[in-house]
Amino acid sequence: MAGVPEKARFYLERAVPQLREFEVKGIFTTDEIRSLVRKRTDFEHLVLSPGNKPTDWLNYAAWEKSLESLRAKRCRRLQVRASSKHTGQGRVFGIFERAVNRHPASIELWNGYLAYAREMKATKRYRKIMTRALRMHPTKPQLWVLAGRRSARNGDMQAARGFFMRGARFCSRDATVWLEYARCEMEWLGQMDAKRVKKGGAERAIREQAEHSDDEIKLAGDDSDDDQADEDGQLVLPDPANSTSERVFDEDTTKKLEGNPALDGAIPLAIFHVSTKQPFYGPSTAEQFFDLFANFTSVSAQPRIVQHVLESMAQLYPNDPATCFCHVRQPLIDVSTNTPAYPKALRQALAQLKSSLSSTTNRPRLVEKVKAWLEPILASEDLDPSIRAVLEHTVQSLSTP
Repeated sequence: MAGVPEKARFYLERAVPQLREFEVKGIFTTDEIRSLVRKRTDFEHLVLSPGNKPTDWLNYAAWEKSLESLRAKRCRRLQVRASSKHTGQGRVFGIFERAVNRHPASIELWNGYLAYAREMKATKRYRKIMTRALRMHPTKPQLWVLAGRRSARNGDMQAARGFFMRGARFCSRDATVWLEYARCEMEWLGQMDAKRVKKGGAERAIREQAEHSDDEIKLAGDDSDDDQADEDGQLVLPDPANSTSERVFDEDTTKKLEGNPALDGAIPLAIFHVSTKQPFYGPSTAEQFFDLFANFTSVSAQPRIVQHVLESMAQLYPNDPATCFCHVRQPLIDVSTNTPAYPKALRQALAQLKSSLSSTTNRPRLVEKVKAWLEPILASEDLDPSIRAVLEHTVQSLSTP
């Protein structure tokens, strides 16, 4: 079996053509190339030696990326257009591939590998890396969240839901996947609401939801998957003016689908409902769901979702500080401090706070939460003096037992 020097020489010899290109085209001087070879040799001996660490591979990859960046800058400055960037990128990919094969249990290496593939916009390679990472670490919530959110950003909600649901089955001891799944669905609801506001947006939103459902939608008369061709074998594009196919979404169908539960917040509610039966669920998790839903003020279904979370918390943990704190903040959701509605909402919140302080099971914890909530509001410079006086008095009264 070959030793470390032989293995290092094998990988170093594969970089010789690129080094010759550097010298011939004047991208690096001879002394700089010698320095590069020494540095690369040191890294190869380090990562191939017994007892190497994942950080050694990450440092090696970071050095190669900096070298590739320097090469690109010098090529632009010297106007060298024939130098290919694929060789340097291939070396970085090769280092990460060797790294994850050597340390498959290192999440840090997998994250670095995925980040570089995403940076290089290597979509196919990214999917393959993500698949391998999920198979190797199915109980790591950050990987499922990364895969789901990337699919959602690319507009593929069906794939995103698949990643989140599979991740929820594997990660039943942590609320991370469930919270991010709910966040992703709320973001999607916000996009659907924005499309409804536009002219003709309601039908587009309904069509998009139906196209991402499990049912397959086909146009009338479409019985073949093959494209039509003329006698010369050329593709024939359909003429919209001569199309006799019926509309998939007529007025009656649109009216029936306007009440689609998915467009009315049913999926986030289902995520929250199922999470209440998981081992990780507790008052703090419920408060995290409340905070998450309360941030999406542009979603039309948000008030109903927040109210459902509060009712569930009041049923399971009626006097817990988390439940009382959420009830205190509810009137002030989506109410800015410089609006006329703020004083009335603040009055309701303070009344709820007064009753909660006498009924909570942990008064010091509730006081701590309220103070942390009021401090950023008091730090605002454009706060009304009367409201500031009321809030300062509230904070002082909380300090007294």
